[in-house]
Amino acid sequence: MKSSTGLKVVIIGCGKVGATLTEQLSEEGHDITIIDTDPQKVQELANLYDVMGIIGNGASLESQNDAGVDKADVLIAVTGSDELNLLCCIIAKQFGKCAAIARVRTPDYSKESNYLRERLGLALIINPDLEAARETARILYLPTALEVNSFAHGQAELIKIKIPDDNILDGMTISHLGMNITNDILICAVERDNEITIPSGSFELHKGDIISFAATRKSGKQFLSKIGFATRQVKNTLIIGGGRSAYYLAGELLRRGIEVTIVESDRARCELLSTLLPKAVILNGDGINQDFLKEAGIEDFDSVVPLTGIDEENIMLTLYTKQVSNAKVITKVNRIGFTEVINNLNLGSVIYPKYITSEAIIAYVRAKKASIGNIETLYHLFDNRVEAIEFSVTDAPNVTGKALKDLKLKDNLLIAFISHNGVAKIPSGQDMIEDGDNVMIVTTHKGLTDINDILR
Repeated sequence: MKSSTGLKVVIIGCGKVGATLTEQLSEEGHDITIIDTDPQKVQELANLYDVMGIIGNGASLESQNDAGVDKADVLIAVTGSDELNLLCCIIAKQFGKCAAIARVRTPDYSKESNYLRERLGLALIINPDLEAARETARILYLPTALEVNSFAHGQAELIKIKIPDDNILDGMTISHLGMNITNDILICAVERDNEITIPSGSFELHKGDIISFAATRKSGKQFLSKIGFATRQVKNTLIIGGGRSAYYLAGELLRRGIEVTIVESDRARCELLSTLLPKAVILNGDGINQDFLKEAGIEDFDSVVPLTGIDEENIMLTLYTKQVSNAKVITKVNRIGFTEVINNLNLGSVIYPKYITSEAIIAYVRAKKASIGNIETLYHLFDNRVEAIEFSVTDAPNVTGKALKDLKLKDNLLIAFISHNGVAKIPSGQDMIEDGDNVMIVTTHKGLTDINDILR
């Protein structure tokens, strides 16, 4: 049943991202219309999520007219073609007053994304390969982490780790941790036996727990060091596969002084990568051949990132690497249908570009729906069971100017940090939220659209 307060959203492209967006935005009560040239995809999604489906070219006037773009609040173009996505948005902007969002992956366009966005009047241009590369790079800067999510323009982070055997945290309560080890971090969520807990001070941590904690960049590293985790970034990385994702990741790592070797089977692509990335070592060979990988020195690298474009190959390469070396391995998975199986394989750090794309778009849609306080950043954690949301607070008298301990917060919700005048801190019960602050909350509640939603 759609909410009358939902937005009218048109989604062009029913691939993996289009399907993810349709699922999540329809769950949040928006009125969705999907457009695709593939009748089967349209019918499947329309039936599954009870949305309106139109078979046709999303850039045609007829299709957009049938979809009611003139009355739409948001149009999202996520077809497989950058040019088609941009064209869909241009036509929609002529039709009505909707906010237009395009997925654009080509490096040439990405360099000009700010210019394109301003000149074409688009709300957002999203590049999933570039965003996945940035997320991968953040983990390689802190390789003992499973995930590192960035907030407040990089000042605060949400770091996920698994508590190993014989670790100091095993058997320790969260209040004991705060009083005896550090009060500069906040444990926001714990996964144990597939159950998620937003913990209180009396919660006792155990080995095998997967925890997400909020911290400033400096205090996060200090905490990890105190509990016996290595905190030095990797020195070198082997990337298997030389596509767009590899190009973006190599660029991010080289800028941080990390040595990069790329294995790619296509000779012409190797030559292009050598020109584009003169500081990287480019090897022409079969990245799924064990003998070639041994020759390339896979056993000696600090980190390995399989980016073949085929999920099964990436997973097999991760399992192989774990057998032959102690390297940090990050697995990129494009399909999202087998998350339970993937979790049981114990791959460690897994990156889902489709979620990265949908999170940025959903954050924008929620902010557009809200009247008070914009959503700056949104992350889904623990297979979508937990949300971490960063709000920019303006004109919200119900939450500002009061000590946090006096706010009647919803259960299963934590205020993880407050960024005031550009300085992020983990708050105590005495701290207050003020107008102009950025506030990050972690919760199992879904669909929060403004800062007032944190109250009971």
